[in-house]
Amino acid sequence: GCVLVVSVIEQLAQWHNSTVKAAVERLCDYIPGKYQIIHHMSCCIDKEMNADVVCHSLRLCKQDPGQPLCHLYSPPKREKHSSGLFHALAHATPKHQIRSKSFMGFSSVCAFPLLANVCEKIKYVLRNKLPFEDFDGDKFSTFPTLRGYHWRGRDCDDKNTTTYPGRRPDNWDAKSDSNCNGIWGVDPKDGIPYEEKFCKGAGSKGVVLLGDSAGAHFHIPPEWMTVTQMSAKSFANLPMAFSDELDWPQFSEITGFLNSTIGGWTDSLYLRLRKRNRCNHRDLQNISQNGIVNFPINMAPYLSFSLARNQLLDNPAIVIYATIGNDVCNGERDTLAHMTTPKEMLSNVVQALRYLDSHLPNGSHVILTGLVDGRFLWDNLHDRYHPLGQLNKDVTYSQLYSFLDCLQVSPCSGWLTPNETLRNLTSERASQLSNVLKEIARSEKFANFDIFYMDFPLRQTAEEWRKMGGEPWQLIEPVDGFHPSQIAAALGTGITWQKALHEWPQVLGKENPFNDQIEAIFKDQGGH
Repeated sequence: GCVLVVSVIEQLAQWHNSTVKAAVERLCDYIPGKYQIIHHMSCCIDKEMNADVVCHSLRLCKQDPGQPLCHLYSPPKREKHSSGLFHALAHATPKHQIRSKSFMGFSSVCAFPLLANVCEKIKYVLRNKLPFEDFDGDKFSTFPTLRGYHWRGRDCDDKNTTTYPGRRPDNWDAKSDSNCNGIWGVDPKDGIPYEEKFCKGAGSKGVVLLGDSAGAHFHIPPEWMTVTQMSAKSFANLPMAFSDELDWPQFSEITGFLNSTIGGWTDSLYLRLRKRNRCNHRDLQNISQNGIVNFPINMAPYLSFSLARNQLLDNPAIVIYATIGNDVCNGERDTLAHMTTPKEMLSNVVQALRYLDSHLPNGSHVILTGLVDGRFLWDNLHDRYHPLGQLNKDVTYSQLYSFLDCLQVSPCSGWLTPNETLRNLTSERASQLSNVLKEIARSEKFANFDIFYMDFPLRQTAEEWRKMGGEPWQLIEPVDGFHPSQIAAALGTGITWQKALHEWPQVLGKENPFNDQIEAIFKDQGGH
């Protein structure tokens, strides 16, 4: 974090030909709120010292005994047979050593007074996977972030526990909108409730994603660290992004419903299901989390907290099970030893499916998505410049991956590495785990849902993007160099939809012939 902030400050000073102090003031003007800690840094940054040297001097970065000295930038050049970085640290000016004491109390970002309150809220939602603002306890909210309606359909009455998206209508919603799809009341011409007239027999169903950070749609805006594009407008979305855990599920491949503000466009399974049958409005749940390793382990208690589906009262659901990388991705030194084995995968996924079978309404569907082949990342990014390195051509993705790996916080040590053998072994394990999922879909039977398997459509997505004139690297998030980008998410939706349409049409249901009439009557009541 220190290296990132110092890099941005130094580059702002360079780009605007200003002092470090002026660059700090500029950055503080850009960022909402008063992040006073950044002000304290201004005295300690020397434009002649790179961010690694500054941050180690401030003791915000440290070298543990027996561990390598981690650095993002190439070490400063000095005489042969001597480490430039060690030399620079040894000769850091006394003011750095004195001022470093100011920072020792801030062991984490949540220690800053301004962020402490929102951090407590985020810890709550991470612990419970539920909306922070939910007055009736039905697991749906009228508040967007903190696991609110960006993550699951918006509640239309947060004081009534029997009113929530996805339920079967109460008395055909003649008097109120019990399922929040915006369709309620009685047609004065014939006395028939609109919900009964338009939605009876329409096969309404919701969409639920059980996923990892790719499903949650993790994204750090590149304009936060690209000084040539930086302005106050760049950081306007920072509070929202922070309270959504740097995820953007409202634009995601499975549950996206708002027009993208982070580049590309939004296309999602939910939007297509809604377009096919307007009665499906708001019936979505994104139960994904960043950094879950071996996600399915103990899935039953995880789902018992998070899944909002009543087997007797609610509509069936299409559940997408998509942990596309976390079973092989970790930041451990011995990464292969910490990957999920095929035997563990079989046990964990079957356990999760049995839980779903006891809670999903009859007529539901489950789609298991295979793991991605992450060699695509290194092959397309390693020699390109990261947003932090574009101004001075001094930080490649290869350097970023090595820095994160050194800090033991790499999102995927097995794929984000120059070691080709390790990349191949990681993909081999991913393929083995995908085969386990494929076999589960072929052989296992459940009472309340049928089950399907599909490969993660990376190859088809890349081919489609090439036809549109794009480059493969644009399918990867530019800041973390790891997650699918907004473009990849939107293209992946179309590929998944076409496969379902041709191979499993029963999953998507039939088109509702009353869609136009519903929109005409309820166009002002169906807002997200």
